[in-house]
Amino acid sequence: MSRIQRFVQDSWQELQKVNWPTPQQARNLTVMVLAVSAAVSVYIAIFDYVFGLIAKAIHAG
Repeated sequence: MSRIQRFVQDSWQELQKVNWPTPQQARNLTVMVLAVSAAVSVYIAIFDYVFGLIAKAIHAG
């Protein structure tokens, strides 16, 4: 058996062992990732705005 065939066969066997999430779990996890990403974006935007104001105040002073 060639190395490529062996690799494909081994890969397929490993994929059979994977515990795939249900569609509901995948949906829930997707929503969670989007919510956390949005929260982090807002957090970074707030700090960017505050530090921008501080930098302008220092530069103007």
